[in-house]
Amino acid sequence: MNRFGLPPQILRLVLLTALIVGTYAVARTLLTPATFGQYGHYRGAALEETASRKPLFAGAKACDECHSDVSEKATKGHKLISCESCHSASSAHVRNPDITTVKLTDNSCLRCHSSDPARPARHKQVTTIEHYPGDHCIECHLPHQPNKSP
Repeated sequence: MNRFGLPPQILRLVLLTALIVGTYAVARTLLTPATFGQYGHYRGAALEETASRKPLFAGAKACDECHSDVSEKATKGHKLISCESCHSASSAHVRNPDITTVKLTDNSCLRCHSSDPARPARHKQVTTIEHYPGDHCIECHLPHQPNKSP
């Protein structure tokens, strides 16, 4: 026996537990950022870092400057949707027109229009297997005016 009067396996378990708790306490002290807890359970400097980032989205006005004809068509079919909802963030394209935006695929359409009971009934939805299987959306629909045929 030892001087504490505990069996060796219990003493080892107590020492191991103390080592783990001590290591955790030291690591937490050293690794926790200085601004943690400034605004609740968050890192205060994260707000400044996020605000300092360059915006990725150009906005509908930037698209309309060069693509006014397409913007006009889109207001008839997808009037509540920003161009960048389908074509991805386009600030790089606005700065350099040689950089192309994302081309539309069936997934671009189905992201919003695949059948989902959680969506409102007034939102046009399709079940892909029943709605012209094998065809691509743009074979029958114009992306900016989906109610019209190409």
